[in-house]
Amino acid sequence: MAPPTPSPIRFVAYYRVSTERQGRSGLGLDAQRAAVARHAASTGGVVCATFEEVESGKRGDRPQLAAAMTESRARRAVLLIAKLDRLARDAHFLLGLEKAGVEFVAVDMPHANRLTIGIMALVAEEEARAISARTRAALAAAKARGVRLGNPRLRAGDGEVAAMATAAWQRDAAKRAADVLPYITAARRAGATSLRQIAAALTARGVRTPLGREVWGASQVQRVLLRHP
Repeated sequence: MAPPTPSPIRFVAYYRVSTERQGRSGLGLDAQRAAVARHAASTGGVVCATFEEVESGKRGDRPQLAAAMTESRARRAVLLIAKLDRLARDAHFLLGLEKAGVEFVAVDMPHANRLTIGIMALVAEEEARAISARTRAALAAAKARGVRLGNPRLRAGDGEVAAMATAAWQRDAAKRAADVLPYITAARRAGATSLRQIAAALTARGVRTPLGREVWGASQVQRVLLRHP
């Protein structure tokens, strides 16, 4: 009697793109799908489910990855990550992957496993701390020289400090833009339908723009909505 044929390895594939435009166009996804198909074929496995993530830019905000992990556990399948690359520097992601208790394979880093993922997470955390420390030191040095932090129009020659200050200014502006959203929602509920009407409502309520100005324009409202649709 012939021995039973072993069941093929089951894979749950996880694809990701960094922008919504790439997600709509398929840019990058075709290469990931091809890589996953090659890996599955080389191991005699089958892909039983797929999940596609369009990353929002928020760290840890990957609902499709969480769903892929859940599916992998339910099917007792191997999570097949098409493109690990820069996620290897995201400690939050790596620690979550390590703790998920799911067997996984990264197509672009086939030798990664739970042990190496744990080490990579520690390295990523240390790198993040080092970057934070360097940023604080550079900004403190700039402040001591009289540079106005938070203003992107810094003196020529400030180089890295200027880039850091600009990034900090942009993050603060994004946060202030998010704080305005409830007022925009209230203006819409009150009957404001155009950008000009919303701008007038915000000005009337005394809501400051993300740059701290008292008067809103239609273009400023539009920029807030583009950041937080």
